[in-house]
Amino acid sequence: MHFSIPETEVRSDENGSTYVAYNIHVNGVLHCRVRYSQLLGLHEQIKKEYGTNVVPAFPPKKLFTLTPAEVEQRREQLEKYMQAVRQDPILGSSEIFNSFLRKAQQETQQIPTEEVQLEIYLSNGQMVKVNILTSDQTEDVLEAVASKLDLPEELVGYFSLFLVQERGDGGCTYVRKLQEFELPYVSVTSLHSPDFHIVLRKSYWDTAYDSDVMDDCVGLNLLYAQTVSDIERGWVLVNKEQHRQLNSLQEKGSKKEFIRLAQTLKYYGYIKFDPCVTDFPEKGCHVIVGAGNNELNFHVKLPSEQMKEGSFKVTRMRCWRVTSSQVPVANGTANPSSSSKCDVKLELAFEYLMSKDRLQWVTITSPQAIMMSICLQSMVDELMVKKSGGSIKKMQKKRLNGTLHRSDSQQAVKSPPLLDSPNPSREQVVKLSTKLSSVSLRGLSSSNSASDISGNDFHGNYAFEGIGDDDL
Repeated sequence: MHFSIPETEVRSDENGSTYVAYNIHVNGVLHCRVRYSQLLGLHEQIKKEYGTNVVPAFPPKKLFTLTPAEVEQRREQLEKYMQAVRQDPILGSSEIFNSFLRKAQQETQQIPTEEVQLEIYLSNGQMVKVNILTSDQTEDVLEAVASKLDLPEELVGYFSLFLVQERGDGGCTYVRKLQEFELPYVSVTSLHSPDFHIVLRKSYWDTAYDSDVMDDCVGLNLLYAQTVSDIERGWVLVNKEQHRQLNSLQEKGSKKEFIRLAQTLKYYGYIKFDPCVTDFPEKGCHVIVGAGNNELNFHVKLPSEQMKEGSFKVTRMRCWRVTSSQVPVANGTANPSSSSKCDVKLELAFEYLMSKDRLQWVTITSPQAIMMSICLQSMVDELMVKKSGGSIKKMQKKRLNGTLHRSDSQQAVKSPPLLDSPNPSREQVVKLSTKLSSVSLRGLSSSNSASDISGNDFHGNYAFEGIGDDDL
């Protein structure tokens, strides 16, 4: 998740006194508005709980009223502080930090704690209403949905809640996976748009886990509904013969067989993102990115109108980072501390082992850059857990207890601190296997599009070898 404090506001409290408010954004969207004193209180709590040596530096108090330049300096320092806390595997997952953000979110949106009905959608558009408190966190809402659907407790960790935006063309955009530091009811209602809603979707990538879910009738129905939906929206590539087989299985009500056939299809289980721009293989290329099967898949339209397709494996990514910048809208200014309206430009960049001894940075410019980053990180987490002999259930339990921590070498797979450039003098602690095939873009007919290419137009998948000791 990307934390930033792009702006400040001068506000008045209940006594009429003015103060500077720091607007904390998550993924480029306002999450909460806090005062310096509130963040100082958070810092003192963290320092008391975890010790002075663990906590990052906090901007000092000032005796006199801050000048505009000093306010801007403090804003930058507080932004770096929040990013450092969130990046820390212990502090960032602590209940102190998360509860602070949840409380601040609720206070900022001025939503009192009360019982409400929250609408949660399944992948097929079916709506489930759950009775919750406005102050219930993501885990509470997920459990309420599972209870309403009679999904067994041991399968709850296989699913997550996602914030989704419906588009005018009938499609949908996955904005983000709801996190432990936010209140789902507050998050969706504060957007003040009927286009946004919360969707329940599986949260794992390895199709082997499908068997666990399909052993339960409710889990089977959820997975079946998601599979049908993904095929209908064109996220899974299906040719005419496969369509015929799938339709036949649907008519028979053979849900397990339907899913098993779908598992053999190209892009099964992938999340597809909205069209965006990349600098690979050339600058300014339009691309449709998909995340799944431990890779980012590119379907690229070159400036020459030629279409090409290829994949980047997470096991060959040395690191990645998300950066944001303020882009002024019409008649605005580029000063992020001003009150002028600015759009947020997000970029995901990853360093990739193209061939033996050749690393290259690839950049994607997309409003969904952080969602892409979350997908990459969850793939790495899942691979690490599987490599150590763990399971989704254990991983989810450790996350909830705040004990899922990576070693230094594993942490390097994630990314350098947000907004920081990679340090060229830093020792490369991530060892990448040179046995895996390098990325190779294969030409496609220029008359084809991402939505009309049949499964027969793709010539094989990249071979994936199991992660060895030297891969991560």
